[in-house]
Amino acid sequence: MNTADLGLPDEDAREALPRKGGGGRRVGVPSTALFTDQYELTMLQAALKAGTAGRRSVFEVFTRRLPEGRRYGVVAGTGRVLDAVENFRFDADVIGFLRERDIVDEATLDWLASYRFGGDIWGYPEGEVYFPGSPILRVEGSFAECVLLETVILSILNHDSAIAAAASRMSSAAGDRPLVEMGARRTHELAAVAAARAAYVGGFATTSDLAAGFRYGIPTVGTSAHAFTLLHDRERDAFRAQVDSLGRGTTLLVDTYDVAEAVRTAVEVAGPELGAVRIDSGDLLLVAHRVRQQLDELGARNTRIIVTSDLDEYAIASLAAAPVDAYGVGTQLVTGSGHPTCSMVYKLVARAESADPGAPLVPVAKKSSGGKTSVGGRKWAARRLDAYGVAEAEVVGTGAVPDGLAERQLLVELVKGGEVVAHEPLDVVRDRHIAARAGLPLSATQLSRGEPVIPTEYVHGRSGS
Repeated sequence: MNTADLGLPDEDAREALPRKGGGGRRVGVPSTALFTDQYELTMLQAALKAGTAGRRSVFEVFTRRLPEGRRYGVVAGTGRVLDAVENFRFDADVIGFLRERDIVDEATLDWLASYRFGGDIWGYPEGEVYFPGSPILRVEGSFAECVLLETVILSILNHDSAIAAAASRMSSAAGDRPLVEMGARRTHELAAVAAARAAYVGGFATTSDLAAGFRYGIPTVGTSAHAFTLLHDRERDAFRAQVDSLGRGTTLLVDTYDVAEAVRTAVEVAGPELGAVRIDSGDLLLVAHRVRQQLDELGARNTRIIVTSDLDEYAIASLAAAPVDAYGVGTQLVTGSGHPTCSMVYKLVARAESADPGAPLVPVAKKSSGGKTSVGGRKWAARRLDAYGVAEAEVVGTGAVPDGLAERQLLVELVKGGEVVAHEPLDVVRDRHIAARAGLPLSATQLSRGEPVIPTEYVHGRSGS
């Protein structure tokens, strides 16, 4: 049987997966410098003129709340953030565009022309879970070099973390059954590649998107659509053409016309060695049971059943008792299953008293009303466990780390002195998420609406310099 059709690459295929960089090919990436909002540059110009642009600063990425009803979040996109930081360069074409539009003055353009991020970035390792207030990413350097990164960092983390959270919920609902990401045609072509990567982090096994397979080394799958059946004079001719080309282990789509007739024809054409059938419409629970019974009666007891058709985590959970072997998910995945963003923000939490390199940091925070306040100071984070080794609180603080939490700190060094130090294979990230989710209380995987599965506790101390 062709296990790749089911979203499960065989052992040889797994060994052949690229392991370099983020898990796939490190292809050339163009400048990311214009993936930003104009006010980042106008703030830079004003700060350069005022003499404050060089002040050492600390920015943090966090969310004030999880999407409504969600019990945990998933950090995804960190590897893409690191690529974006490495490629944040104002080349001649970009400088020319800014000059032509009169976005900033010549002094600022001169400064931008030699821009390279030279600071430090710490963050939750990709695949880790997070909660309200978690300092998911901490960016340190001069105000000038840090402020420019706000938009590109947020756009990546907000998108990828939303997709990964939806994928995680779907993966949990699916149990041991593999999931195929197939949402490329339901979103922007570039977002589709990022979504496939985030879905893999969240627990999906494969993707239909070849660009994601090329860039990130994610296993790819795909056989045929209804158009292939409709192209032929008879359904039997379509099945014969596919089996002759792809082998008996292929997956045949059986709901173009009559499902029962298609299953019978599929087994007649491919024999009992038929790899799988795919069902893309109807009452999936009922149809899956009928197809399983029919396949068994026809002697195709090892032929598997794949279901698609606008699935989300709730539909997947409802099929837990059905004789289904794999799921294909598209629209609901790439739109975050109702929550396409995580509402993460990038806030200045500490800055030096002056531009002097040795000036101490002072905490700063937004204090306005309306639910958008923030907590000042450079923060650490740790996850406290109960006596059974299960997470019981996300502890966030400034200053010294309390006894007992030093070994449970969550932030790791990602960039040091402008150099990325934490590129890692995507399979490592995926395994990390599975382990992190397993370390949460059992209620974390409940699909019913609820509050964050563990509380966030703040420990206030003196902000370090």
